[in-house]
Amino acid sequence: MQRMGMVIGVNPDQIATYKRLHEAVWPEVLDLISRCNIRNYTIFLREPENLLFGTWEYHGTDFAADMARMAADAKNQEWWTLTIPCQRPFESRKEGEWWAMMEEVFHHD
Repeated sequence: MQRMGMVIGVNPDQIATYKRLHEAVWPEVLDLISRCNIRNYTIFLREPENLLFGTWEYHGTDFAADMARMAADAKNQEWWTLTIPCQRPFESRKEGEWWAMMEEVFHHD
Protein backbone atom coordinates (compact mmCIF):
# COMPACT_ATOMS: atom_id res chain seq x y z
CA MET A 1 0.00 0.00 0.00
CA GLN A 2 1.21 3.49 -0.84
CA ARG A 3 -0.25 6.66 0.69
CA MET A 4 -0.56 9.47 -1.83
CA GLY A 5 -1.60 13.12 -1.82
CA MET A 6 -2.32 15.88 -4.28
CA VAL A 7 -3.33 19.53 -4.21
CA ILE A 8 -5.09 22.00 -6.49
CA GLY A 9 -6.74 25.39 -6.23
CA VAL A 10 -10.49 25.82 -6.33
CA ASN A 11 -12.21 28.82 -7.85
CA PRO A 12 -13.86 30.76 -5.00
CA ASP A 13 -17.08 31.20 -6.95
CA GLN A 14 -17.26 27.42 -7.54
CA ILE A 15 -16.77 26.17 -3.97
CA ALA A 16 -20.49 25.65 -3.34
CA THR A 17 -20.81 23.76 -6.63
CA TYR A 18 -17.80 21.58 -5.83
CA LYS A 19 -19.20 20.76 -2.39
CA ARG A 20 -22.64 19.99 -3.83
CA LEU A 21 -21.15 17.63 -6.42
CA HIS A 22 -19.20 15.76 -3.79
CA GLU A 23 -22.21 15.39 -1.50
CA ALA A 24 -23.57 12.93 -4.08
CA VAL A 25 -20.70 11.46 -6.10
CA TRP A 26 -22.08 9.19 -8.80
CA PRO A 27 -21.99 5.47 -7.89
CA GLU A 28 -20.22 4.67 -11.17
CA VAL A 29 -17.39 7.05 -10.26
CA LEU A 30 -17.08 5.61 -6.75
CA ASP A 31 -16.98 2.08 -8.19
CA LEU A 32 -14.30 3.10 -10.68
CA ILE A 33 -12.17 4.58 -7.91
CA SER A 34 -12.35 1.26 -6.07
CA ARG A 35 -11.63 -0.78 -9.22
CA CYS A 36 -8.54 1.38 -9.78
CA ASN A 37 -7.17 0.22 -6.41
CA ILE A 38 -7.79 3.46 -4.49
CA ARG A 39 -9.06 3.26 -0.92
CA ASN A 40 -9.65 5.76 1.88
CA TYR A 41 -9.90 8.61 -0.61
CA THR A 42 -10.60 11.97 1.01
CA ILE A 43 -10.68 15.54 -0.30
CA PHE A 44 -10.24 18.43 2.13
CA LEU A 45 -11.00 22.12 1.45
CA ARG A 46 -8.97 24.96 2.94
CA GLU A 47 -10.53 28.41 2.88
CA PRO A 48 -9.76 31.28 2.50
CA GLU A 49 -6.75 30.01 0.53
CA ASN A 50 -9.16 28.00 -1.64
CA LEU A 51 -7.10 24.82 -1.77
CA LEU A 52 -8.28 21.27 -2.25
CA PHE A 53 -6.10 18.52 -0.77
CA GLY A 54 -6.75 14.92 -1.75
CA THR A 55 -5.29 11.90 -0.01
CA TRP A 56 -5.76 8.17 -0.52
CA GLU A 57 -4.18 4.75 -0.21
CA TYR A 58 -3.13 3.03 -3.43
CA HIS A 59 -3.34 -0.76 -3.18
CA GLY A 60 -2.43 -1.69 -6.75
CA THR A 61 0.78 -2.55 -8.54
CA ASP A 62 0.65 -0.22 -11.57
CA PHE A 63 -0.53 3.27 -10.66
CA ALA A 64 0.00 4.68 -14.18
CA ALA A 65 -2.15 1.92 -15.72
CA ASP A 66 -4.88 2.38 -13.13
CA MET A 67 -4.92 6.15 -13.71
CA ALA A 68 -5.07 5.60 -17.48
CA ARG A 69 -8.06 3.28 -16.98
CA MET A 70 -9.71 5.92 -14.81
CA ALA A 71 -9.08 8.67 -17.38
CA ALA A 72 -10.48 6.52 -20.22
CA ASP A 73 -13.77 5.77 -18.46
CA ALA A 74 -16.69 7.54 -20.16
CA LYS A 75 -18.68 8.16 -16.96
CA ASN A 76 -15.60 9.56 -15.24
CA GLN A 77 -14.96 11.86 -18.20
CA GLU A 78 -18.53 13.11 -17.81
CA TRP A 79 -17.92 13.67 -14.07
CA TRP A 80 -14.77 15.64 -14.88
CA THR A 81 -16.74 17.98 -17.17
CA LEU A 82 -18.51 19.11 -14.00
CA THR A 83 -15.58 19.18 -11.56
CA ILE A 84 -12.72 20.50 -13.70
CA PRO A 85 -14.29 23.96 -14.22
CA CYS A 86 -14.31 24.34 -10.43
CA GLN A 87 -10.57 23.76 -10.16
CA ARG A 88 -7.56 26.03 -10.62
CA PRO A 89 -4.37 24.01 -11.22
CA PHE A 90 -0.98 25.23 -10.03
CA GLU A 91 1.39 26.61 -12.64
CA SER A 92 4.15 24.63 -10.92
CA ARG A 93 2.52 21.23 -11.52
CA LYS A 94 4.46 18.66 -13.52
CA GLU A 95 3.70 18.07 -17.17
CA GLY A 96 0.69 15.80 -17.50
CA GLU A 97 -0.66 16.61 -14.02
CA TRP A 98 -3.89 18.45 -13.29
CA TRP A 99 -3.78 18.09 -9.51
CA ALA A 100 -0.18 18.52 -8.31
CA MET A 101 1.14 15.37 -6.65
CA MET A 102 2.75 15.78 -3.24
CA GLU A 103 5.67 14.06 -1.51
CA GLU A 104 4.92 12.28 1.76
CA VAL A 105 7.40 13.55 4.34
CA PHE A 106 5.86 12.14 7.52
CA HIS A 107 3.33 9.55 8.64
CA HIS A 108 2.36 8.14 12.03
CA ASP A 109 -0.16 5.35 12.68
